[in-house]
Amino acid sequence: MPSPDQTDLFPEPDDAATPAGEVSASQPLAARMRPRKLAEVVGQEHITREGNLLPRLVAQNRFGSLIFYGPPGCGKTSIAESIAAETQSRFVRINAVMSNVAELREILAIARRRPEARTILFIDELHRFNKSQQDLLLPDVEEGSVRLIGATTHNPGFYVNPPLLSRSHLFRLEPLAPEAIAGVMSRALADEERGLGARHCTADEKVLLDLATLCDGDMRRALNALEVIALGLAEGAVITPAEIEVFARERRIRYDANEDEHYDTISAFIKSCRGSDPDAAMYWLAKMLAGGEDPRFIARRLVILASEDVGLADPMALPLATAAHHAVDFIGLPEAELTLAHATLYIATAPKSNSATLALGAAHAALKDGTVQPVPLPLRDKSGKASKENQHGKGYRYSHDYPENISGQDYLEKPLSLYTPKPVGWETKIADRLAHWAELKAQLKASR
Repeated sequence: MPSPDQTDLFPEPDDAATPAGEVSASQPLAARMRPRKLAEVVGQEHITREGNLLPRLVAQNRFGSLIFYGPPGCGKTSIAESIAAETQSRFVRINAVMSNVAELREILAIARRRPEARTILFIDELHRFNKSQQDLLLPDVEEGSVRLIGATTHNPGFYVNPPLLSRSHLFRLEPLAPEAIAGVMSRALADEERGLGARHCTADEKVLLDLATLCDGDMRRALNALEVIALGLAEGAVITPAEIEVFARERRIRYDANEDEHYDTISAFIKSCRGSDPDAAMYWLAKMLAGGEDPRFIARRLVILASEDVGLADPMALPLATAAHHAVDFIGLPEAELTLAHATLYIATAPKSNSATLALGAAHAALKDGTVQPVPLPLRDKSGKASKENQHGKGYRYSHDYPENISGQDYLEKPLSLYTPKPVGWETKIADRLAHWAELKAQLKASR
């Protein structure tokens, strides 16, 4: 049976799939309101402002492959479609979740046969392509047969193959400000061609701003929410705070477990605890819990913080954090939230010392950079006949036989200074104690 004509799968530009930027009434509001040129993109002025790199490349139609990295609904697809429309390029769009190697080979083969079309291959969710799929793109990206535009919500440094990343310009997009989203929603309510203007619904600026705030910088989510609200009202109705309140009750925090949001939020939580800001620490804790984070993961981080950042400045931090970890295991949510809040506040408000971290690092460095010291003879185990014959343990001074348990004995052949107590919290007493012991030790050595 003959294979299907490839031009049927991917028609010529004139009959091809819907050109970038064209909309139909059946599409969601977010798709209909997409920008038609780069200058219409809102909220990403650090990239799209006239005179910046991307607009210059597009104006000259001399760009290569591009990767847009940012959270959902920030404008990655809009920018790609605007570029294709402004440069009148052939635009082929695929989603990495649904695509496969066979489809990719077909697209690349057709692009190679038609270099004059300057094909832009837009791959949504590029991070979903495995290594072999990404490697398949390399020869055609290198030769310029296609100009790749990849969109990803995941850090490209972790999910995009280094050879592909090195051949692309990377642009980071930020979550959209509520004011930028509210401005687009206002235009959507008035736009009769692409928006909701035919329904003649209105809304105060504050109402739109409140709805935009609830959408966490996601333009797509905001416009689709506005459409649902407007279609649920009579024509000519006023959108009031009451409608926004219904949406707010169903709000979901954007939080992807095991992805960028997970790592960024736990990082903010750790740094807030370390920086002794209980308010910020509680905010990030609440965000993680609302987003469905595993409470045991949070508890483990608190145990680590107790040793890494509180340490001997407050020796109670570690047993308390460990107790919180056990409590989370046998209580479970939602009650375990209180346990995590208790431990978080304790860690955030405790005096801080990283002396244990620094001492361990110094000890590792001493082992790595110097000759490994042998165990001094008096400290060696004297069990067994061979050990006794070799006089292991000879000369050991039993600390409890001396005042304040200080014998004056050295426990390294070449003494090292690895631990420096900090003058904070309980560790102040440790510093005083060690200074006193150092004097006693010096006196004992001088008297022998």
